Amino acid sequence: MMRTMSSVAAATALLALPLAAQQMGGMGGGQRQGMAMMDSMMAPMMRSMATAPERLLLRKNALHLTADQVTQLTTLRDAARPARDSASQQAMMHLNEMNEVMHTAAPDTAAVRMHFEAALRFMGQAHMVMLDAAAAGRALLTDDQRKQVDAMNMPRRGRGMMRPRQGH
Repeated sequence: MMRTMSSVAAATALLALPLAAQQMGGMGGGQRQGMAMMDSMMAPMMRSMATAPERLLLRKNALHLTADQVTQLTTLRDAARPARDSASQQAMMHLNEMNEVMHTAAPDTAAVRMHFEAALRFMGQAHMVMLDAAAAGRALLTDDQRKQVDAMNMPRRGRGMMRPRQGH
């Protein structure tokens, strides 16, 4: 699951980086600004995913989840997985097709656009499935558990989401 979400997040970032670099005046000096832009765009999504059922289940002991909460979160996770996986697979298929078109001698920009837009649509569907599950997961928590999850996911200064942790 996390591998699929990581693939979708990485694909989204890879698709957005050229646009960010172009808007920032090229890769060189603008690369850092482009990464900061990606961090700021992805941060709200990642904070929203803090209550995804699989993430809550990984923290079940720290959150002191009840047996009923674990059962309901497991059901949510298992119900969301097929739709998320299907949409993610479709997105990756279109990204691969787009890549093939881009590596021809004279890429057909209409085909590139079609695959790019389809990939974004399927990525959006995959994300929406996960956001729905995260919203439902959050609703299963007590007020104290929600506060605990929120505290665990406060952004750390100086460390962007897209940059690797240093010294950890």
